[in-house]
Amino acid sequence: MSNQKSVFLNKNFFLVIALFLVYGCASIQRPQGGPRDLTPPKLLKATPENMTRNFNAKQIRLEFDEFYKLSNQYQEITISPTQEKQPEYNINRKNLIIEFKDTLQKNTTYVINFGKAIQDVNESNVLKNFTYVFSTGPHIDSLSMSGNVVNSTTNEKEKEATVMIFPISQDSLLFGKKKPSIFTTTDSSGNFSLNNLHEGTYRIYALKEASPDKIFNNDAELIAFSNKPIVLNKDTSNIKLSLFKQIPDNFRVTEKKFNNDGTISIVFNRRLEKPSLKILYPPNLDNQKIVEYNKTLDSGKVYMRNMDFDSLSVAILENNKPLDTIYQRKGRKESFVRNLVFKYNLNRDGRLKPGNDLHITANLPIESYEQGLITLSEDSVNVTYNLTKDTADIKSVYVKYRFRPGRKYQLLINESAFTDIYGDKNKKTGIPFEADKPENYSTLTLKVTVPDTSKSYVVELLDAQKVVLRSDAITKTTSLTYKGYLTGKYNVRVVYDRNKNGRWDSGNVKQRLQPENIWIYDKEITLRPNWEAEEPISVPKEPVTP
Repeated sequence: MSNQKSVFLNKNFFLVIALFLVYGCASIQRPQGGPRDLTPPKLLKATPENMTRNFNAKQIRLEFDEFYKLSNQYQEITISPTQEKQPEYNINRKNLIIEFKDTLQKNTTYVINFGKAIQDVNESNVLKNFTYVFSTGPHIDSLSMSGNVVNSTTNEKEKEATVMIFPISQDSLLFGKKKPSIFTTTDSSGNFSLNNLHEGTYRIYALKEASPDKIFNNDAELIAFSNKPIVLNKDTSNIKLSLFKQIPDNFRVTEKKFNNDGTISIVFNRRLEKPSLKILYPPNLDNQKIVEYNKTLDSGKVYMRNMDFDSLSVAILENNKPLDTIYQRKGRKESFVRNLVFKYNLNRDGRLKPGNDLHITANLPIESYEQGLITLSEDSVNVTYNLTKDTADIKSVYVKYRFRPGRKYQLLINESAFTDIYGDKNKKTGIPFEADKPENYSTLTLKVTVPDTSKSYVVELLDAQKVVLRSDAITKTTSLTYKGYLTGKYNVRVVYDRNKNGRWDSGNVKQRLQPENIWIYDKEITLRPNWEAEEPISVPKEPVTP
């Protein structure tokens, strides 16, 4: 009998263990599959309640519907009016407990803005622009500001931009120095709303930055502002802010380095008018240098035939006026890796535009070439051509030949055909291409009507990638003709050229200078093969900058 009982107990023991393992393991499994969680935490309960009057509590308890985390809470969470001693933020399961460490002012409305601090645990979904409001008196401030933020060069809505206000009495003390106590973030349509504001006069700004500090302290950040202070004595709406990369107050070099090929790159923090670079040391290098600038004239690259030096001193000038001097060291025997490569003036389909010569551009200045080592074939038959230097670019040559539409060509550049200024020679290379047909191109004529002939405008034609293909400065109603443009989609934008220099100019916050306004034609222009199109464009009056 005892043996039967023992067997029974053993069987039940192992059954219990098996069930425990099955259900125990199942209980700790994370559910698999299903839709991804896209919902941020949701507030279930606030103690004291949001919008409480005659507030006298020492702490606030916020209960959410899921587990959450705080991200950069001392950067993202602000309380207005600002307190000298910051509150403490403590997480207790699904609760956030805010403990005040400073005395609250009497008869004052407080707004706690959580920015992007509150996120769920699994997917980091952000509870954006959540605020908790209370008043230590019987009245809660209820005024509001709302509007929209756009990019000044594209007119596109800017999401995730920080909109901030400062009381005008504190503007010069706080803006660009401390993060704002009153701010919000634009939604996916660029809209913003600031609520529970006290009556007063404010300065308003928008900021798009990579770092989360909400302080305008970097020339690379995008900034927007309103020229006029906002006198808030009633709800104010339709505020438009245009973000721009401002003209820096002071010139500086943002980057200087020797590249792997021995060239030195110098990047400026702004565009220069008639820039020039002069090598001060070693002095004998200045007359043999080759300098090229990018299209926006905010960076330069220096090529030097003689690399036998251990340091370099370069002066940067604008309109022959010295701006700065940089100093860069290198090993006297330091070796550089150079590979002479080429690019060609072919379109996106690898075809040569009708009537064009083939333009070969090297990555380094060309010292010499041997035409006998370069062959051109048409439909597999070698042909005779002319090779000439580009007098405007020491890195380029032209292959001159009567290229015939629809024919297939092969350019073969044999080894050592080109020699750069350092004595390096190219490896064997080449490219197949086709001479394009004229019917794949179109002519576009823009009939532009301007609103005010006393002012200047810049008409820009952009491709589908928003790259400017051509700019024309005009002062009167005129026709602009664009011949030989590849079929595709194009856009037109117009700069209200305030200073009449033929290009768009940015603004400056400190000088209270707004960027020049841009109007974008709302119709996309489609060019079809072998087509002559006309498009009437009536430029509207320039909007008044707020």
